Amino acid sequence: MVRRHPRRGDRKQPVVSAGAGFDSGISGKVFAAARNEGRGALVGYLPVGYPTVPGSIAAMRALCGVSESGQREHDGVDLVEIGMPYSDPVMDGVTIQKGSTRALQRGVRVRDIFPAVEAVAATGTTAVVMIYWNLVEHYGPDAFARDLAAAGGAGLITPDLTPDEAGAWFEASEAHGLDRIFLVAPSSSDKRLVETVDSCRGWVYATSLMGVTGARSQTSSAAPTLVGRIRDARPDALVGVGLGVSNGRQAAEVNSFADAAIVGSALVGKLIEADDAGTPDDLSGLRAVVADLAAGVRSGAGPDGSNRDGAVGTSQPAVRLTN
Repeated sequence: MVRRHPRRGDRKQPVVSAGAGFDSGISGKVFAAARNEGRGALVGYLPVGYPTVPGSIAAMRALCGVSESGQREHDGVDLVEIGMPYSDPVMDGVTIQKGSTRALQRGVRVRDIFPAVEAVAATGTTAVVMIYWNLVEHYGPDAFARDLAAAGGAGLITPDLTPDEAGAWFEASEAHGLDRIFLVAPSSSDKRLVETVDSCRGWVYATSLMGVTGARSQTSSAAPTLVGRIRDARPDALVGVGLGVSNGRQAAEVNSFADAAIVGSALVGKLIEADDAGTPDDLSGLRAVVADLAAGVRSGAGPDGSNRDGAVGTSQPAVRLTN
């Protein structure tokens, strides 16, 4: 399928191909591997540069269950979402904003993304980058895609970029074989949702709550409905659900109807706690949360909606399970 996707700010740019199958995405293969194990995947978010650039890389290695010596200590996330701090975010909640603000104050730069991606890739874990489009435009879309691919990255999550303004990103991602992960929300119209899902490669980021990020005591009841709408639009879509997941129980709940649970604020919060205590290099709190989340996704419902003991999962009948 070929669609017309203009560059941002210029709706008369050339045609760029879109709608590549989800099976062709790099990060989507991570979801498929978890599904083959009878579970959903776990995606963990951390910002580069917090508490420092080296400290953030150490934290990302901990997300992967790897010690500083390179030994695998425990189960970790299946996919690392590396966030680039930004001064004017549109979807970051209080916790992530606090960590990102400190990273900016401590001098993080866009170029710091690439060694972080390399470090994650060296553990054998796949990395994607979440970044606001203005930063990519300033760096140069093709140059950014080139450098991300060279570092071993799988693709970009672009929270403030819509497919109809993403012509430059379509060109760059096609040229360098990177995934395009756009966001859909419960408020997305059917037309917008279809256009967005068709434009993704790898997987779709479903925000389960309208608003900004943040750990919550309960996941959103709107999430299964949104996943169902996505699957109605594209039965082969791979879907990660974020905004609200904070513990292993919630991750298992999300993975009973989606392909992946995305966790951010609960992880960043542990880095802030250590930083505020004057021990920014202490990753014990982070590792404990990761261990709980990893155990949760491994104890939740399988691809047919049943738990490992054969009990019926929590999925709603209207939602076709593929995780």
